[in-house]
Amino acid sequence: MPLALLALAIGAFGIGTTEFVILGLLPEVAGTFDVSITTAGLLVSGYAVGVLVGAPLMTVLGTRVSRKRMLILLMALFVLGNALTALAPAFGVIMLGRVVASFTHGAFFGIGSVVAADLVAPEKKAAAISTMFAGLTLANVLGVPLGTLIGQSVSWRLTFLLVAALGVLGAVGIARLVPEQPKPEGVHLRHELAVFRNAQVLLAMGMTVLGFGGVFAALTYVKPMMTDVAGFSEGAVTWLLAVVGLGMLVGNWVGGRLADRHLMPLLYGSLLALAGVLALFTVTAHDKAASVITLFLIGALGFATVPPLQKRVMDNAAGAPTLAAAVNIGAFNLGNAIAAWLGGLMIDAGHGYESANWVGAGLALGALALAVVAHGLERRAPTRSRVPAAHVPGVRTALSGQSGQGDSVVADRAAERPARLPG
Repeated sequence: MPLALLALAIGAFGIGTTEFVILGLLPEVAGTFDVSITTAGLLVSGYAVGVLVGAPLMTVLGTRVSRKRMLILLMALFVLGNALTALAPAFGVIMLGRVVASFTHGAFFGIGSVVAADLVAPEKKAAAISTMFAGLTLANVLGVPLGTLIGQSVSWRLTFLLVAALGVLGAVGIARLVPEQPKPEGVHLRHELAVFRNAQVLLAMGMTVLGFGGVFAALTYVKPMMTDVAGFSEGAVTWLLAVVGLGMLVGNWVGGRLADRHLMPLLYGSLLALAGVLALFTVTAHDKAASVITLFLIGALGFATVPPLQKRVMDNAAGAPTLAAAVNIGAFNLGNAIAAWLGGLMIDAGHGYESANWVGAGLALGALALAVVAHGLERRAPTRSRVPAAHVPGVRTALSGQSGQGDSVVADRAAERPARLPG
């Protein structure tokens, strides 16, 4: 794999760390600004909303410059946001810092996915995407536990200063290692928006919302589930989250290697298994050893869907994939928010913390149903002619190999109509 993927992975590591490390530092932040834990928790919600808004906004702005330059600018914004967070004199300023940092999230992974895929041969694209996302999974194994430890034992401000330093390292790596790519020609905002009329793009995003939402239905309430139900001490939660992160790392690696050859079977298998494991978690949550194994499997099966879903969105938006890829990252956060809300309703209804896992299992089954629908539409669609990207008017695929051998893209627009939504 090209060294440029390492630079993208470093940026992903920083972004993943800043997103999740706040979960373990809420008491320290609340104490600094003399606010309640629930008020400090708004920093988590603010970040999620920032991802949803920032992903399309920053990606649209990025159409005006080259992808490499936009990635560097996003890392600079990431550094600014985390520096504001670390040095904030008031709660309003730390909220601003979190939102500024979150604006880089979706666009970085969206544009980064396109750049990563463009660096390798066509048959290695999902593996390249998973290499970049390995930075995100490593953040859950190393970055979040270490950041939490530093924040609790030294200062939460130091944690975010170190995260800002990671952003600087990522920007330097991108500047030095990622090859210069010209600003895409012939692809404008209307082309990027047009892909959202493609039913397969929307179905893949729906799978993202429901599938990863299933994971977060469990993970949102993992601390009380592990302490109040399984009987772990509060100090054990840090390494339990590292177990989840290790599962994500393994699932991301396996998903990236299989998605290029067996994308739909991988989605079917991982989503069905995820639903089963989440349902089983309602039982295994009562046993320490079984709950640890289950947490690993939830992380692995959940993240095994990430490379294939990201690749599926990009494949079906081949003419203008950047915005679609970025919005799909926002779909992960939308799924997280919906799952946390639905899981909370179950718990508030008196069914216990482990009842959130039933919500997760239902969401995963919903994602599986969408996968079946998407595959059915794909198989019923008429055979489409495929010609080199260079011969398609107004289309420059972001999924062509760097060496110049362009991927084939769908050119027969008449044949595309059955796969598009009415209107």
